[in-house]
Amino acid sequence: MASSIRPSLSSIKLPSLSSCNPSQKISLFYLGTGVRQFRNFGLIASRFLRRDENCMGVMASGSMSPAATQENVLDWVKHDKRRMLHVVYRVGDLDKTIKFYKECLGMKLLRQRDMQEQRYTNAFLGYGPEDAHFVIELTYNYGIDKYDIGDGFGHFGLAVDDISRIVELVRAKGGKITREPSLVKGGNSIVAFIEDPDGYQFELLERTPSPEPLCKVMLRVGNLDRSIKFYEKAFGMELLRTQDDPESKNTIAILGYGPEEKNAVLELTYNYGVTHYEKGDAYAQIAIGTNDVYKTAEAIKLAGGRVTREPGPAPGVRTKITSCVDPDGWKTVFADNVDFRRELE
Repeated sequence: MASSIRPSLSSIKLPSLSSCNPSQKISLFYLGTGVRQFRNFGLIASRFLRRDENCMGVMASGSMSPAATQENVLDWVKHDKRRMLHVVYRVGDLDKTIKFYKECLGMKLLRQRDMQEQRYTNAFLGYGPEDAHFVIELTYNYGIDKYDIGDGFGHFGLAVDDISRIVELVRAKGGKITREPSLVKGGNSIVAFIEDPDGYQFELLERTPSPEPLCKVMLRVGNLDRSIKFYEKAFGMELLRTQDDPESKNTIAILGYGPEEKNAVLELTYNYGVTHYEKGDAYAQIAIGTNDVYKTAEAIKLAGGRVTREPGPAPGVRTKITSCVDPDGWKTVFADNVDFRRELE
């Protein structure tokens, strides 16, 4: 039998203003004044309260329990529309790097922006439009011509249909081949490794034409199980596969937002017994699209991550972003999907 007892208006708890964005604070102000008016007119306040998607909502019987809040936000992550947008790293000679990527790797310069006030220039390169492909964002900071890559960053992966042709092209242009084309240990696919002008390694994987040629970013981590759990819970990524290689004394985990044959993926590598790496100052971050940077930041905190930039518009471009670091200190930026598409226009 339904209860006929009306909730006490004094028991209605609103979220704290510090947990909300500016537009939500305004909404809460009017909601609060509305509750007082409901008391004057004898209305049942619970009929008029609506759950705010970003601010966790209110309930006539009291605030939502912490367990329910965590479950809702972390469940939302699994259904959010996410995609790896681009990988960002720093270079010492922008024109030289752009030329190498275009002439040797077959990339296209998609766009370029010069932020004179902030004293840096970005160049976006890849194999297709940014709204549908994972691309590279090169950053040149005025006056800095050299960076330290460290030993934590591994390499980028490129799916190509003719490895030998790419390798010979790189060699002819004076590039560095760090591994000649050869069979993968224990398999029948061919791989090779090359180095760009700044020392970044690219793994060439021989595949039939791929919808996502820039297919992988490899980073080294100190605790693979911990990292897998973090990326699954906080980022909503799927563990696609793991591979242990006792002979080489390492284990890899492939995570992403879809099959690795069709999507860019993150490859985490654990080397037996190594728990710490030097990250240097060259590699920056991966950017991922999301429908809500505010909920994303909340989910990262609930999953034990550290938010390094609270959600809000980025200076200069106005796209809403939030950023965080994983348990090993690798940085990721989440960008609002709608704002990102508008930025491309």
